[in-house]
Amino acid sequence: MISVENLKVEFGVKPLFDGVSFVVNPRDRIALVGKNGAGKSTMLKILSGLQSPTSGIVAIPNDTSIGYLPQVMKLSDDTTVKEETRKAFADNRKIEERLKKMEQEMAERTDYESDGYAQLVERFTQEHERYMMMGGENYEAEIERTLIGLGFLRSDFERPTKEFSGGWRMRIELAKILLLRPEVLLLDEPTNHLDIESIQWLEQFLSQSAKAVILVSHDRAFINNVTNRTLEITCGKVEDYKVGYDEYVVLRKERREQQLRAYENQQKEIADIKAFIERFRYQATKAVQVQQRIKQLEKIVPIEVDEVDNSAMRLRFPPCLRSGDYPIIAEELKKVYASANTASAGCDHLVFEHVNMTIKRGEKVAFVGKNGEGKSTLVKCIMGEIPYEGELKIGHNIQIGYFAQNQAQLLDENLSIFETIDYVAKGDMRLRINDLLGAFMFGGETSEKKVKVLSGGERSRLAMIKLLLEPVNFLILDEPTNHLDIASKEVLKEAIKAFDGTAIIVSHDREFLDGLVSKVYEFGGGKVREHLGGIYDYLQHHNATTIEESLNGNAVFQAKTKEKKTPAENMVETSADNSENKGAVSYAEHKEQQKKIRKIQRSIETSEQQIAKMESRLAELNDLLMLPEKASDMKLVAEYSDLQERLDKENETWMSLSEELEILQR
Repeated sequence: MISVENLKVEFGVKPLFDGVSFVVNPRDRIALVGKNGAGKSTMLKILSGLQSPTSGIVAIPNDTSIGYLPQVMKLSDDTTVKEETRKAFADNRKIEERLKKMEQEMAERTDYESDGYAQLVERFTQEHERYMMMGGENYEAEIERTLIGLGFLRSDFERPTKEFSGGWRMRIELAKILLLRPEVLLLDEPTNHLDIESIQWLEQFLSQSAKAVILVSHDRAFINNVTNRTLEITCGKVEDYKVGYDEYVVLRKERREQQLRAYENQQKEIADIKAFIERFRYQATKAVQVQQRIKQLEKIVPIEVDEVDNSAMRLRFPPCLRSGDYPIIAEELKKVYASANTASAGCDHLVFEHVNMTIKRGEKVAFVGKNGEGKSTLVKCIMGEIPYEGELKIGHNIQIGYFAQNQAQLLDENLSIFETIDYVAKGDMRLRINDLLGAFMFGGETSEKKVKVLSGGERSRLAMIKLLLEPVNFLILDEPTNHLDIASKEVLKEAIKAFDGTAIIVSHDREFLDGLVSKVYEFGGGKVREHLGGIYDYLQHHNATTIEESLNGNAVFQAKTKEKKTPAENMVETSADNSENKGAVSYAEHKEQQKKIRKIQRSIETSEQQIAKMESRLAELNDLLMLPEKASDMKLVAEYSDLQERLDKENETWMSLSEELEILQR
């Protein structure tokens, strides 16, 4: 479907890509991965035809259609949601108009026996068959299914698109692309503007309905559930792994260890050659050998090792003052946005009501729910930015650190990385700016880069540094993982776990929330419901009905029915739901399984280290036994035999551990 040959892209002195070749086949589900700034978005732009490479060939057959969703899109539409989405079926509608004209002409004409009438009937038949092959009149139902799957309500269909936020308008663009059913889908961070339910719907759509997909995403669960192949951009090349993401992580680790060993061997070889040259450079009897060594040195192609694992983001929140025992207590909280039109006062928009919430010191809680259901609104209430009804108590000695969803976009693009932090740093911290930037992989000359040339992930890291400059005991993080790569998300997750204070995390990233939060607040239908346990406990309860039922509106109906019940009835229903889900994996069991996996992974690493040491020693013994004077040394022979036996046993142990790990991960 797409063939890439010897691709090269240059933006500066060092090429972004060089000598890249790969093929995209039908039914490929490809995850395009790599560190921030590696060129993932650039690759998608080249494949979509929006950007030209410096050299190389991107071959796409003329009949292959491509749908491309960028991270950021300039939207300029002034129609309703449904009318804008109908644009995906512009060809269908043109054919529909032609068919209506031909139907009218056939009804008006009476020359049934003429050649002209027969030709009209033939044209109508052919056009109608083509129309039916393209889906016929079913596209209206398909539009509704897709919009509902992406989180829209039927009441939203006739609303003007200008009433929606940028995130919701991006959903409309995504719907249009999916409805076009292109041969190849190119999706750049499609989950950034989606909630958990919409992500699950998109997972199912891409797995079952899409023809070929190349996607960039930092949602590990999403790419695991969708992809069957991984392309990694590393050191200006593309490494092709014919496996899903989890298997890629294992294979990549093995490949990198081989890469490191090859690099170390090459460095030793280079050092030996240089030492020989320096030692015998001025000896006439060795002139020929020295020249040979110089030529040998020139022919060596340096082995590159990806920097992604050479420097790690070390994130630790500074010590903070102890807060009160209950940082947040909400009682009968209510928020209503009044209508701007006094004549339509009855059309006030209720965001939520009867919200009762208690968050204890040290708790890490998640806010989840569809966009527009009030998560950010409640955060603004806590921050004191907007008025509300009811009572909201902010605990004693609370110092809030707030990371907004658009924090990275609020940075001054004309400043350098160093200047951005220098302007906000105070006191002794001004002397440690370089250390702090180095910890976030902005060390050396990188700190002089302008913000405007940074990728989305690099901007998010820079915005996170600003949050770290002041000690806080209450973190509010609104979609903190958007644009962060998977490695950076893991480090951030561990830092929040170790954070002494309290944290509210607004996120739809299941892998990020797993093992991090102990309580989930679900926003929806003007209510805020508390779910004890982790994110997978919440999902198990939330998915009591299937996605198909949700698409048919049953989930919406059930939710509304439940909202009408009294609190006591809801409590009884929740207990019943919990009893029905006894067979589900609980949060505690899930965590226990994760502990087992980590324990086995550590054992595998230890085993691999032992194998490497034994293999190295065996190689040394083999070299020694090849020498005539050592060939009959019985001590060396005995050591060789004993070591070979131990190595065989260790390999069996490694194999057994690997099989056990694979079973657990499944």
